[in-house]
Amino acid sequence: MQHLGCFLTLTGLIFGSVLPEALAQDRSGGGLVTPNAKFQPNVNLVQPGRTGENVERGWYLSGKVLMDDGSVPPANITILRVCGGAGKPMAYTDSKGRFSFQPGQRSEVLPDASVGSGEEGRLGTSPIGGSSLEARVLGSAGNRQLAGCQLAASLPGYRSDAVELGSRRYMDNPDIGSIVLHRLGNVEGTSISATSLDAPREAKKDYDRGSDAERKQKWPEAQAEYEKAVSAYPKYAAAWFGLGNALQRQGNKPKAREAFLKALEADRRFLGPYLPLSTMAFEEKNWPETVELTATLTRLDPEDYPLAFLFNAVANANLGKLDVAEKSAREAVKLDTRHQLPRAEYVLGLILFDRHEYDGALTLLRSYIQRAPNAPDSESVKKQIGQVEELARAQPQPASPEH
Repeated sequence: MQHLGCFLTLTGLIFGSVLPEALAQDRSGGGLVTPNAKFQPNVNLVQPGRTGENVERGWYLSGKVLMDDGSVPPANITILRVCGGAGKPMAYTDSKGRFSFQPGQRSEVLPDASVGSGEEGRLGTSPIGGSSLEARVLGSAGNRQLAGCQLAASLPGYRSDAVELGSRRYMDNPDIGSIVLHRLGNVEGTSISATSLDAPREAKKDYDRGSDAERKQKWPEAQAEYEKAVSAYPKYAAAWFGLGNALQRQGNKPKAREAFLKALEADRRFLGPYLPLSTMAFEEKNWPETVELTATLTRLDPEDYPLAFLFNAVANANLGKLDVAEKSAREAVKLDTRHQLPRAEYVLGLILFDRHEYDGALTLLRSYIQRAPNAPDSESVKKQIGQVEELARAQPQPASPEH
């Protein structure tokens, strides 16, 4: 790690915190890297971008989410509008799996830790010219603003069917039907805690009222309802998780941590609490705890949490376990199929640099700059690239085989 530490010192790399309520936002911290600094890349998560919102604001869409066995899923499943490979949270489901929203609204939905990293990002859409409703919304070939867009549900451990939006028109029936979730076979963990089935009726009512308040972002009210639910049924993992979210939104991190830990105590296979707890440990640079939490999460669900693999890579690198760090960083890059985690490539590039694999490092660092050209540290990374290029040129080349 000495080689890598010196490199980070030369370039003045900074470390930034990542807030669980804004995993998709660009937040950078400050601070100089000392000569003995460990591996602390600034893990900004999504390339900054803009979103175009020109769909008619009076247009509503509604529908329902179902499990593949026909049952109703838990409340607060995130409904995503996916355009150009990037998803934006638009609504949450209620206790009966129903949802509705305006496609052209400026979404007030705040993604929580259960939403896969990078789900809220830039849209691959462009403004529609013209001033009339026909030109702006219907167009000659349907709603061009939503061309190539789909509607899907986001629940870790499940694959969502998608509903095409491009052919829908303003005067169509607003009901898009049902979005079906299919369980992934290689996921041991669950987004639906088994303890919820045994909750008493009154505790379930308290939980539903808490979920409703959470959807409306009424955090004190949500906290009060979730507290009543866990008081009536202390093993109510989903309610403990909801309580943790409500407390975290109000800035009470210590109590939020306690609630998330209570959720895990009630149900170790329940996926919800792992990422916010991992994020807290990551922010505190508690690398052993970060490794433990993210390793458990990615074992329970190896499909839905590229951010957990990234946290695991950074933590293991700080602990001097570069082999494990490289493996986790590669998983983060592989799972980031929408390229919403440019920092994963950056972290893997630094690990390869430390191994003197300069060509591979350059490819990844250049890719990071290409995907995140407006990142706050882009100029610093460009200097890093220049230094790696010099080292690559100075590296002895293998002798050509004799003929």
